[in-house]
Amino acid sequence: MKKSSKKKNQKGDLRERILRAVAKTPGLRKRELLRRLKIKDKESFYDALDGLIRDGEITESGRRHQLNPAQPDGKTVRAELVSLSKGFAFARPEDGGEDVFIQGYSLGDAIPGDIVLLRNVKESPKGPYAEIASIVERGPRTASGTVVEEDGELRFRPDPPIRYRLRMTKDSLHVQEGDKVLAELVPAWRKDEYRACIIKRYGSADRASVCVDAIMEQNGISPQFPEDAVWEAEQAASEAISEEVLKERLDLRGKMICTIDGEDARDLDDAISVSRTKAGYRLGVHIADVSHYVREGGSLDKEAMNRGTSVYFPDRVVPMLPTQLSNGACSLNAGEDKLTLSAIIDFNGEGEMLSYKFRKSVICSRVRGVYSEVNRIFDGSADRDLKKKYAPVIRSLRAARELAALLKERAVRDGKIDFETTEPKFTLDSWGVCVDAEPRTHGEAEEMIEQLMIAANRAAATLAREKGLPFVYRVHEQPQKERVAELIRLAELLGVPAQILHKENPTPADFAALLEKAKGSPAEKILAHQTLRTMEKARYLPEPKGHFGLALADYCHFTSPIRRYPDTAVHRILSAYLSKAKPQELTGKFSAFAEAAAKQSSKREIAAMTAERAADDCFMAEYMRGHLGEEFDGVISGVSARGVFVELPSSAEGFVPIESFEGARMIFDGMLSYTDELTGRKLTIGQPLRVLAAAADVASGRIDFLPVGWDAAEEK
Repeated sequence: MKKSSKKKNQKGDLRERILRAVAKTPGLRKRELLRRLKIKDKESFYDALDGLIRDGEITESGRRHQLNPAQPDGKTVRAELVSLSKGFAFARPEDGGEDVFIQGYSLGDAIPGDIVLLRNVKESPKGPYAEIASIVERGPRTASGTVVEEDGELRFRPDPPIRYRLRMTKDSLHVQEGDKVLAELVPAWRKDEYRACIIKRYGSADRASVCVDAIMEQNGISPQFPEDAVWEAEQAASEAISEEVLKERLDLRGKMICTIDGEDARDLDDAISVSRTKAGYRLGVHIADVSHYVREGGSLDKEAMNRGTSVYFPDRVVPMLPTQLSNGACSLNAGEDKLTLSAIIDFNGEGEMLSYKFRKSVICSRVRGVYSEVNRIFDGSADRDLKKKYAPVIRSLRAARELAALLKERAVRDGKIDFETTEPKFTLDSWGVCVDAEPRTHGEAEEMIEQLMIAANRAAATLAREKGLPFVYRVHEQPQKERVAELIRLAELLGVPAQILHKENPTPADFAALLEKAKGSPAEKILAHQTLRTMEKARYLPEPKGHFGLALADYCHFTSPIRRYPDTAVHRILSAYLSKAKPQELTGKFSAFAEAAAKQSSKREIAAMTAERAADDCFMAEYMRGHLGEEFDGVISGVSARGVFVELPSSAEGFVPIESFEGARMIFDGMLSYTDELTGRKLTIGQPLRVLAAAADVASGRIDFLPVGWDAAEEK
């Protein structure tokens, strides 16, 4: 028998022995179990016990162990606790689906960030609910928040996802009202309540930049890299490109290649070249060969996987890789020889993909392109200097523009859903304080690059599926029927016919057609927002399940390895494939890696998005603090049981409490409108509303408005 098989069997036997012992005598502690089973190999014992807890076969409560009472069908659901309120919580299943409601009595000492096993999962009209069977992985026992005064006493107001104020322990750090702080969560006498022991003070909660420090720490985002990871990055960046390395690569240094990014971008990880051919077009997408510099299993690789992604805040960037690589050796700076992994794709004259190949390559970008400049080239407003700058690649740019237009047309025909979302763009002063905000605009150059990158991502995923490679796919699954039903109801209330969605499995084209019907109407924005909420969250998986929103059977992330670890993982696997490794070797080497990279990348993507949105809210509130008392014309962007949300042209969104509409008796329809019983006047999504900026809390990112000129006596 092989050594590995023997070890595996021994591990299985050990698990069975532990299960039998716990079944015979529930409530045993670890040491009692160890003593009773007379196991000398403590490491193997703890590995086996932790595995049983992780798999949901044993419940650990107060250090005592018992067989897990599973669901009636014998199943438990693994989930992450994502929010905690006084007396209840919500958990998000790891395999997707709706958040699950958890009553306080079942919480024990679980807090957001913990991985739990749910039992007795049931459905109700308000959504699924369940009990916590056990905590299988504990997250940090800390939370960031703000010190506030309540009833003459200082209390800790945690940032989301903890949604109630906590009393502070006597051994807390000395703080004052308005401080942004970090607290250790200490269980109170009631199991589902906590006290806060303040262990760190960041500064004033009225400064958005200070709040970002807390947001980063709460989401596990560190600005500092471990010393060994930095050393590895310095060593890799200092290595000159040898002739031996160049000899093995496709030399593209003579091609019309350029990068096109935002003006302030420093990590340039993608470059393009496009030429016309007899059949149509040849696209080259040349991506920084990060996997050449980040060696598998090293400290730098482990740190990159741990981070998962770069994180972008209004006042800083926290990179996935040290700047020696992200802004240096890997960045495709113009006029420098750079190692790349190139996707070379041929299309016909209608934009249909004919063939593709991937090659290790070396490039020398001719021009450091900027979106705003390329847009001026395209719209004819470029001056002589700008035309001169882009002259070395102008033929490539024109061909790229033509190809991107064809690809966009095909995507629309195939049913790609176009989610138009508004992203804020902030202007900060020399002190880092937000002094202006406006919606971020995207021109033709941005759309062009997006189409070309999608083509390269699609080609990489298609290759992996066809060759049966272990891989990290970007997956976006079919939306759940219940959510589609809610979207249909909303569309019909808005007066937009939704018969096209009345089928067993609506296609991406059906959702795109619904949005097209709403274009130009007040319903457009809310329907787009609700359609986005109807969709499943995109994630990374080792299986090719397609991308519903893009209407593609095959998709992955290949084009941004400097800032996303799944792209780095994809490059590593493709590089091994290109080195002529045998299929069985690739499977053995990368299957577990692909699964781990997909899981970790999905987890860190959620943390990064949560942090970025929270930071944007803080900076927007900081901007609005400078405009309190001023009036603005806005549009109702959302309606809830407590009031309406109003969005301003700056993209700032604030809340208007329903009780602030004085003299009215407002009735909520449960979805999108209020009606004044006295006059029949309505407040509904998409309706203009003039408001006054009443309050802005930087720490929470909350903005409050009051209605201006509201006259309850005015007729509809």
